[in-house]
Amino acid sequence: MSTSESASERAYAAIREGILDGTHRPGAMLGEAGLAAELGVSRTPVRAALVRLQDEGWITVYPKRGALVRGLSEKAVRDLADARLVLEGSAVQRATAERRATLAERLEEDVERQKQALAARDLNHFVELTVAFHRSFVEVGDNLVLLELNDRIADRQRFLLFSCGDTLLARCADIIAEHTELIARLRADDVQGFLDVLRSHVGDTYGSHLSHLHI
Repeated sequence: MSTSESASERAYAAIREGILDGTHRPGAMLGEAGLAAELGVSRTPVRAALVRLQDEGWITVYPKRGALVRGLSEKAVRDLADARLVLEGSAVQRATAERRATLAERLEEDVERQKQALAARDLNHFVELTVAFHRSFVEVGDNLVLLELNDRIADRQRFLLFSCGDTLLARCADIIAEHTELIARLRADDVQGFLDVLRSHVGDTYGSHLSHLHI
């Protein structure tokens, strides 16, 4: 990798992370000069990074003005919720009872870590734990295509969770309680019950985001 490619990769990763974690909020205008100074690179790798981020739908570049950080429309949020339900629900349905039981045991430890993150009001850690928790439901189905699809939309999930900040922290206790109920359904091998709880859980979490997002 050349020096210019390396700088472009670093710029892309840093700007993208800033969008996902809410440092660069929807509606903010990012300037090449400011980003270059902040990241310690020239404008050229920043420009390449912005083009890439625009292709991915995170920003809209306006020549001579900068790059506008985009949010997700209400339809995009609903579409994401639907996709999550299909991926997680289908994978759990296709898993063997033994794999579901093993997963339930492992996820108990994950919930304890979520509680610790909540107690510390560590939003970053809580978001990453939540994303990993839900990825486990797709992973248990042992279908690499479903897992690949899940990983492709994981950044949108992070974006939504970070976008609510204090609102998310206020709902963390409810989220943890719902995660505990999902584990209980897995342990009982109650697949339909799991699907019902998952549908309610995703609906509650994503529904609370709609009023906080920008189109």
